[in-house]
Amino acid sequence: MKRLFRVLRWVLVLATCCLLIAQFFGPAKSNPAVDATQAIDSRLQVTPQVAAIFDRSCNDCHSNKTRWPWYSNVAPVSWFVIDHVNEGRENLNFSEWGRYTRRDNDGLLKQICREVKAGAMPLSSYTPLHPGSTLSPDDVATLCDWTNAERARIAALN
Repeated sequence: MKRLFRVLRWVLVLATCCLLIAQFFGPAKSNPAVDATQAIDSRLQVTPQVAAIFDRSCNDCHSNKTRWPWYSNVAPVSWFVIDHVNEGRENLNFSEWGRYTRRDNDGLLKQICREVKAGAMPLSSYTPLHPGSTLSPDDVATLCDWTNAERARIAALN
């Protein structure tokens, strides 16, 4: 029995050391500079309601204005959070909307509506730690009405 406790104590010491060392490694957090002329609200007619939904439920992963929570400083959780933000920005970045073509705009707007309707966004791993980020049926309707209106407005410009 004493031998078991001695082994468990060493395993615990080793695991603690590994966690401490892990704090010094991993991906870097970043919030690249935002060029206001490239942001979605400079390129599309974003209503105040849509802007509020984006701010509370989307911008942390889909813009360069991420609010990094305290746990994003603690490995290995930080690796998970940083990876999600990087992947989110790669797929859709509201801060860099100006780099998308009109065809991209149409597809991304369609995708926004499709994913919020399906409940795929915001991620289920995000909402428990971010109160208020869950989308209500009214939020989903607001986003989809807005994306459809913007797609029609963009199509009329062609």
